[in-house]
Parts: sequence; structure tokens; C-alpha cells
Amino acid sequence: MKLVFIDECHSSLLEELRLSGFKTIEEYQKNAEEIARDHSDTVGFIIRSRFPLDEPYLSKFPKLKFIGRFGSGMENIDVAWAEAQGIKCLSAAEGNRDAVGEHAIGMLLSLFNKLPSAADEVKKGIWRREENRGEELSGKTVGIIGYGPMGQSFAEKLKGFNVRVLVWDKYKSNFNHSHIEEVGITEIQNSADVLSIHLPLTSETKNYIHLQFIEQFKKPIYILNTSRGNQLNTADLIQALESGKVLGACLDVLEFETSSFSASKKLLENHQFQYLAQSEKVLMSPHIAGWTHQSNLKMAQVLIKKIREIRA
Repeated sequence: MKLVFIDECHSSLLEELRLSGFKTIEEYQKNAEEIARDHSDTVGFIIRSRFPLDEPYLSKFPKLKFIGRFGSGMENIDVAWAEAQGIKCLSAAEGNRDAVGEHAIGMLLSLFNKLPSAADEVKKGIWRREENRGEELSGKTVGIIGYGPMGQSFAEKLKGFNVRVLVWDKYKSNFNHSHIEEVGITEIQNSADVLSIHLPLTSETKNYIHLQFIEQFKKPIYILNTSRGNQLNTADLIQALESGKVLGACLDVLEFETSSFSASKKLLENHQFQYLAQSEKVLMSPHIAGWTHQSNLKMAQVLIKKIREIRA
């Protein structure tokens, strides 16, 4: 019952799984090949995003029974192949859904009310009231694309803001949630003032939000992306910001991130990043929407429960 931790996670996950009878092995420094060499007999992996678990790699572990992803996105795991082999692939999306929903709300309100720039000005003794006049969320229409745990959390957090919430999910329907309207993508493009992206990263959703897609919106819009950076084409976003079709953008994720969700080494040399960084219409954070103290514990609890269930 060897269980290999590829990435560091909340300590309770390690402790509880050890108490459940697993021999937990922490391999935070070894590379993929070293782990395959030393632990081909493992029954499980716990991973965040350090390296991909694809078919050629997973086939080296004949006793593998499950993979626990300490996070929500599963794009670094070949889920289809793994599950065809009887390997359970477990996401902890339920654990950081509230964090993502709250972060999206926080970014949107900060952008609308120009809080980052206003705060910096006040600290310098600059008192510009008219220039920092804000925009109200109340009365607006918010379109949510993707209604999994993150999209649902964002919709729940919007309930007290007097907004119309439109939801479209290509693969799910009949949610029966009274605080949303389940619509097609055309209705979102016809009515939305704000577009929030909550999609899993797949070959289908890469560059999903591009210039032609944005131009099909009837009104100028604000865009939020707390999902994955390369679902939103950066060059096209910049063009839409310059034309006024996009009024502002909240980006917790960027197209320039590495596979481990950290910044590219040449980020500051990237002219597209420089444009976003200098624009007053853009608010960015370093892929931390689901990264709270509480979500760290809750994701551990989710995986503990799921792993215990598949052992039962």
C-alpha cells in the first residue's frame, strides 16, 4: 500500500492517509524518472502539477490504483487512459471552490472601483476622487461559461449583488438553481456585461476565448479568468482592450505561465505581459484564486474522503 507524494500538500493529508494504512513516501526532490525507478510498485500518487502523468509514464506503474490531484484541474493527468486501466483519478475541486468564487468577486469589485490604483495614490498623499469614480456591479448581467464547482461557486457568491446570472455549460444542463438562468452561449453574447471563464483545460478549450468570440458580444464586456491562462488568447485580449470591446480584465492566470503555474523566466521581457502590467484596465494576481489557508485544508479533507471511499 505504498503511496507516493510527488508534491507537498497540507500535512493532514499525509498524516490521515498514513493512519489509514498507507506507507506514505515523500518524493519532492526526485524527478519523474527517479520516482519511476524507485517506486514502480506504488498504488497511488498525490500530485499538484510538478510534471505530467501521461500514458507512457503511468504504464511504468503496474500496481497503480489511484491518482489524487491536490487541486482542481486534471490537465496534467491522462485521465482517459488511466481510467480505462481502472486507475481512479480524484480531483479536490470541492475543496477550493469557495476560494475561487471569493477571489473572482474580489478581483471584479477591485477593478470596478479602481481600488489598487486608488490605494497606491492615497499612500502617496494623492487624493483623486473624480478620476477614481467607480462602477457598480448591481444591475449588470454576468455570463458564466463552465458550470462545474468553480462556476457554481462564483454564481453563489453573486447572489447578494442584484445581478442577472446567465450560465452555459456545453456538457451539463438542468441545474435547477433558482439564482441562475441556464442559457445558450448566444444569449450570453447578446446580454452579458461581464464574462467569467470557469472551464477545464482541454484541447477543446485552449484559446477558447479569442477575438472573433469576443466580437460576437453585443455590448462591451469585462472578462474574468480564474481558470487556465491559455484558454484566453492574450494577443486578442489586448486588441479588444485597445478597441474598447473589452472594458477591463481580471486575470488570475496567464498564458505565459509554466506547466507548474509559476511565472515564465522571461516574463518581464514579454511585450504582451508589459502591456497588461501597465494597463489601468487590467488587474492580475499570481494564480492564487484557489490558494487560501482554508482551501489548503479543505482540499486535503476532500482527497482523504475520496481515497477512503475507493478503498472501502
